[in-house]
Amino acid sequence: MSRIRSLSVRSLCAWAALAWLAPLPALADDCPAPGQWQVNGNETLTTADLATQLADTRVVLLGEQHDRLDHHRWQLHTLAALHAHRPSMVIGLEMLPREAQPALDAWVAGELDEAAFLEQSDWHQAWGFDPELYLPILHFARMQRIPLLALNVTPELRGRLANDGWAAVPEQERFGITPPAPVLPAYRASLEAVYAQHANRDGDPADVERFIAAQLAWDRAMATALAEAATDGTLVAGLMGGGHLANGDGVPYQLDDLGLENHRSLLPWAPGADCQSPRAEADAFYVLGDESAFQLPDPPRLGVLIGEHEDGVLVQGIAPDSVAEKAGLAEGDVIVTAAGQPMAAPADLTTVIRRQAPGTLLPLDIRRDGELREVLARFPSPGA
Repeated sequence: MSRIRSLSVRSLCAWAALAWLAPLPALADDCPAPGQWQVNGNETLTTADLATQLADTRVVLLGEQHDRLDHHRWQLHTLAALHAHRPSMVIGLEMLPREAQPALDAWVAGELDEAAFLEQSDWHQAWGFDPELYLPILHFARMQRIPLLALNVTPELRGRLANDGWAAVPEQERFGITPPAPVLPAYRASLEAVYAQHANRDGDPADVERFIAAQLAWDRAMATALAEAATDGTLVAGLMGGGHLANGDGVPYQLDDLGLENHRSLLPWAPGADCQSPRAEADAFYVLGDESAFQLPDPPRLGVLIGEHEDGVLVQGIAPDSVAEKAGLAEGDVIVTAAGQPMAAPADLTTVIRRQAPGTLLPLDIRRDGELREVLARFPSPGA
């Protein structure tokens, strides 16, 4: 089985959001205050000033770390400011694939409640991160009747494009998305490092190439959707992991290749006490304050790297001191059922774990060395 099929979507998403957070040496100038924007290295602007500067921009990209509540509140704040200047707006979401577009349209039209939207969009399978992080943005779009746009494609389609090549996938099956521009050297180096980190080894060169090809397909799909929506004076705001836009790689690079160069990338930034500059490059950074203290509770975690398997969900790695390690799970195990539910894909296991209450046991049927056995995974109580 190719490693590109087995590396989890969530793992790559997590990197896309985290890779640009580490700081570099401190700035020489005074640190900007929370609520300000830093541009051009040391210039500060208010939100009103920046929104005015973006008045003629066709695409604005708002990067995030997917599990950070403060990042999503910043996105909402910025979307509201942009909408005040540009009422003709579309909000694009990395979170959902093209197949979820009917559910997004019905949500904005007021035809679905939250539960029905989450079910019809297949949110938990397609994305997996807590919808509570995103619902304020979704409600804002609904209140203002701002169209929501599914930017992504399914992992299955990305896998086909990476493994079989673009020519092997008919144009109508890839939503008319054209092949991406070649990967830039710096972006390639970052992706190679990500692969090595997740695979825990250097990996076969062919597998690394497929991994990079899948990421390029991901970037190209989002760039294509953004470019197609940016017509007739409409501002398109794209929400996505920061790694997809930092340093001008990823989606900005693919937008340039598509002929849409009028775009800007924005990121949140928590400077810290010594006011160190952000590691990544972007057109503007919003300065966060102490909002990081207000976060949703950490979701339950089994502590495994998982992938696809014909018999269930393959365990590819075990985090030290994790629930999985304490339960006796091992690399190479195949999880057949969880809480009595058959496991057909990694997202199935993610969904079950998300619903697991602290301090409870999760029964897992696993296949190891051809034998079926039961494992009980105990999730710690709060504060344990």
